[in-house]
Amino acid sequence: MHFTSENILLISSILIFCSILISKAGYRFGLPSLLLFLIAGMLFGSDGLGLQFNNMNHAQFIGMIALCVILFTGGMETKFKEIKPVLGEGLALSTIGVLLTTVFTGLFIFLLSEWDMAPISLPLVTCILLAATMSSTDSASVFNILRNSRMKLKNNLQPLLELESGSNDPMAYILTIVLIQIANTLSGAGAESIDAWTITADALKTLLLQFGVGIIAGMVMGYFAVWVLNKVHLTNAPLYAILLISIVFFTFTVTTKLYGNGYLAVYLAGVIIGNHKITFRKEIFSFLDGMTWLVQIVMFVALGLLVNPHEMLQVAPIALLIGLFMILVGRPLSVFLTLIPFRKVSLPSKTYISWVGLRGAVPIIFATYPVIAKVEGSGLIFNIVFFITLMSLIIQGSTITSAAKKLNLSLPVPDDDNKFGVEVPEEAGKLVEVTLTEEALQLGNTLKEVKLPEGMLVMMIKRGEKFIVPNGSVELHEGDRLLIISENDDED
Repeated sequence: MHFTSENILLISSILIFCSILISKAGYRFGLPSLLLFLIAGMLFGSDGLGLQFNNMNHAQFIGMIALCVILFTGGMETKFKEIKPVLGEGLALSTIGVLLTTVFTGLFIFLLSEWDMAPISLPLVTCILLAATMSSTDSASVFNILRNSRMKLKNNLQPLLELESGSNDPMAYILTIVLIQIANTLSGAGAESIDAWTITADALKTLLLQFGVGIIAGMVMGYFAVWVLNKVHLTNAPLYAILLISIVFFTFTVTTKLYGNGYLAVYLAGVIIGNHKITFRKEIFSFLDGMTWLVQIVMFVALGLLVNPHEMLQVAPIALLIGLFMILVGRPLSVFLTLIPFRKVSLPSKTYISWVGLRGAVPIIFATYPVIAKVEGSGLIFNIVFFITLMSLIIQGSTITSAAKKLNLSLPVPDDDNKFGVEVPEEAGKLVEVTLTEEALQLGNTLKEVKLPEGMLVMMIKRGEKFIVPNGSVELHEGDRLLIISENDDED
């Protein structure tokens, strides 16, 4: 069965509908929903129900769009005051940690390829390229699992892990592109005619351009977006979110055209916008949340359709060895070496960071680049990366919560649900929900007798399922929940 213009909408709707139902069923067994979207794609693919989708360029395009939305949304939800204490650790892990993971894993793959009994035989550069494609943690997987696990982590671990996963894709992308260039140069010219200094200089130039242009473009477009959102006056609130999405894609494409890293620019722009006051913040976040889920589903299902499971199973033994090395040796060794200067990070924290080295859609998308560039052994690279991604999501993705508990790093989840379902414009003030205790009622049981800090006003009282409009003489009970509006702090 092939995709045609007549049936693509029907097939897409069925795929998305079935994927969501499969993910709901699998969630009861502790499996990450994104893994189940990937499996759903495989079930409908060439070795399943027979849908044929084997266009790497289309898959790469879908992944590019999805990653832009995912990274931008992740940046929007990253509070600078939370990542500030772990900024050094996060940036070190997203650069040095990725490089070390690539080197350690690449050397291990090369040793395996030199082993006579191994079913692969790859040159050193291709081995390192294979490692580079899966050297970063996957932002989609980390954001999704951490924010849906109903778990709070000690020692600022959650913002650290989200900062790392959101900012380490550029380093993996740069390494992948540079190594593809080197691999194709070596295969075309022969080792004796290669100028090592020229290759090194080109690699450093690419690195500086990718990071430099990416950072500048991200900051410029971030502040520009804040200015536009607050200055333009649109008649319909949903248009603000659509306007923002257009800025995201513009940022990515222009940065890429200028030889910078578009993913880094998009993430930085999201961080800047998310940490400033913007018009219709609630509506924008709601739109982006739904958009993120949609692109995640489409991306994971498309990647699941792309793989041929019978080809992947042929490399399963060697991929299993590489995956185990990455999970148990490569990632932990990289994390512990990278965090040596940061003495405040405890041993349990380092161990947990090592374990949350999730692979997901990003490595699979990066693995399509060697295929499109026609690097020798690229088909092998893609199938190995896909197998290791499945392995990582199953083993690591399903044990994130239990690992935190075993390492004594989890905290009780605070009751931060919005019981009233009320939102106010950000500039109007900040809403706080408070549950009355016996101590709070010691001075009296009416609002005029309960002392509130200056600048606070009770808007609503909730008693059980009943809502009460407050006035000074309303009798308060222990357990009543008050909805309070307070003035915004200038420093926020």
